[in-house]
Amino acid sequence: MPHWLVIDLEATTEEGGWPLEEMEIIEIGASLVRADGHEVDHFQRFVRPLRRPCLTGFCRQLTHISQADVDGAASLPQVWQAFERWLGHHRPRLVGWASWGDYDRRQLEQEWRLHQLDSLLAATPHLNLKQRFAEARQLGRAVGLHAALQLAGLSFQGQQHRALEDARNTARLLPLVLPA
Repeated sequence: MPHWLVIDLEATTEEGGWPLEEMEIIEIGASLVRADGHEVDHFQRFVRPLRRPCLTGFCRQLTHISQADVDGAASLPQVWQAFERWLGHHRPRLVGWASWGDYDRRQLEQEWRLHQLDSLLAATPHLNLKQRFAEARQLGRAVGLHAALQLAGLSFQGQQHRALEDARNTARLLPLVLPA
């Protein structure tokens, strides 16, 4: 059975947000699922930011990620190497990867360039689930993950703004937008 990878990232930020170029990944969450949304495997790691190693108070409050979590983490090149090893085991069944919106794809592409990293995902089709959900539901505009879950008759499970839990909740919407 084909598998989809649903990824969510948490990144450094401040109230009001920072431009993408100033953000750094601090957590990677990935849920590998079948087309029916059933999780087959998952990956979660904290990442130590290099340019702005101290998290803002806003970022810590939003993500519930502590300074100790990122201080004790490896840098993105080390974490990405572990991710790629993990993903390599699933490559034969991987048909695509998805994220809620386009931010995660753009952030990853930026980090891959910055750190000169190769990724299996670069050659794997990406699905913007936020856009696809809005099209499938014929919404006038795309909505946030929490609102999409509510529209689908689901409630958010776990802590919002934590990468793996956001990825798992996003994966629950995948069966609603994939062709049957």
